[in-house]
Amino acid sequence: MRNKIIFSVVFINLLLVGCVYFIPSVEIFVILAIAFVLLLVTLYDSFQTKHSLLRTYPLLARLRWVFEDEREKIQQYFIEDDLNGTPINREKRSIVYQRSKKEIETIPFGTQHNVYKKGYEFVKHSLFPKDHHKVSGERVVFGSDKCTQKYDASIINISAMSFGSLSKNAIMALNQGAKMGDFAHNTGEGGISPYHLQGGDLIFQVGTGYFGAGKSVDGIRVFDAAIFQKNALRPEVKMIEIKFSQGAKPGHGGILPALKNTEEIAKIRSVKPFTQVDSPPGHSAFSNFDEMIAFIQQVRTLSNGKPVGIKFCVGDTAEIDEMIQTFAIAKSYPDFITVDGGEGGTGSAPIEFTNYVGTPLLEGLSFVYKTLEKYQLKDQIKIIASGKAIDAFDVVKLLAMGADTVNMARSFMLSLGCIQAREYNLDTCPVGVATQDEDLVEGLVVEDKNERVKNYHNKTITAVKEMVAAMGKNNLTALTPKDVFRRVKENKIESLEEVYY
Repeated sequence: MRNKIIFSVVFINLLLVGCVYFIPSVEIFVILAIAFVLLLVTLYDSFQTKHSLLRTYPLLARLRWVFEDEREKIQQYFIEDDLNGTPINREKRSIVYQRSKKEIETIPFGTQHNVYKKGYEFVKHSLFPKDHHKVSGERVVFGSDKCTQKYDASIINISAMSFGSLSKNAIMALNQGAKMGDFAHNTGEGGISPYHLQGGDLIFQVGTGYFGAGKSVDGIRVFDAAIFQKNALRPEVKMIEIKFSQGAKPGHGGILPALKNTEEIAKIRSVKPFTQVDSPPGHSAFSNFDEMIAFIQQVRTLSNGKPVGIKFCVGDTAEIDEMIQTFAIAKSYPDFITVDGGEGGTGSAPIEFTNYVGTPLLEGLSFVYKTLEKYQLKDQIKIIASGKAIDAFDVVKLLAMGADTVNMARSFMLSLGCIQAREYNLDTCPVGVATQDEDLVEGLVVEDKNERVKNYHNKTITAVKEMVAAMGKNNLTALTPKDVFRRVKENKIESLEEVYY
């Protein structure tokens, strides 16, 4: 113990000598005060029993915690290159920022991608490209023969992120941007807040917690027709999405940390404020496929015939096959299916679920598409793909794989100014996107960010049409898995049709 204290005192003295050398004008009493504080910290570290590292290396070991806390920021800003960052690399983040701000988005000197590496993907261009201004198919009509209020949707829309997971300013900017760009905004499972009602089209998500669509009865969240109908009949609500699971934590249910569950949010969700809100893993309104079909029709009726869909991350494929077969036999089905990828997730989730539960998007999407074709329901049921789509190539690939439209979450967060700090669950998002801290929320200026949301959407649509035109096609609906290629070996390339179909 004596040696440790001597070592720490020497370290403090060297530190103070450095201060005097580099800052010669500093007052002596300031140096003495610093020395006294550091000595107290050293003594505390030496005698505390909680951390063995601090007992062995008092004061000095505190640097470990400093670097550990800032490790991700150091990695992102000083170490990672344009392609190796995760979950979204710098190149992808940059394209969102550039399009949002209408900055230069071209790059010089060629690609940084290793085009001979296994997994590299690309599309082939035509010797006879089309005029991208004349490429059509950027709007898709949702609504089966069971639906009376069909909805004309953009091919790119905002994926589910609730008020609670995101701040009120973020929600307002997203919804206003959706209105300005004429595309849709999914409410997420937290219900409809005043901040969603900025004039943009809404997809009202009904999750297992029935927030905005139900109430608690003896501690169990149950669907309430009257509560649901009040929200579903709002003119802003264009479609209803019944969520079974999400890509970040399929089979688990949503998590709203206690820090983010303010009194306002708790009132909207009809829960106790400042407590962690865990959505149930499954629905209480139905427990089998026949009951599910009845529930879908009930929701459609209560909403006066608006399109109703279901959302899930593909899990047990036998279950999905049986479900779609049941739709076909009953001749009653949803208007759309949103397929979420296991790689998805803007919110907090247990690490095991984030990393190891749920089918990745391309495998899940191809399975759902093939199964709908198998039971001759694809003409009635549209597919929305959701899972880490960022740029035009991502969209083209998903459309080619069978999606009718694409939902984006993290990319729209980036358009708001998200820096991928990954602090959603701590309520400390430094740019005011994923926090309920009023001081941080204030930093997000709605009148500036709504324009960026619109810009990102519109310029990405243009980029999609340019890419499709380069492929020699006049319509986005002409895309097929044959049009996208992947290097499966160093010397072998296959189309995604060969890989997945």
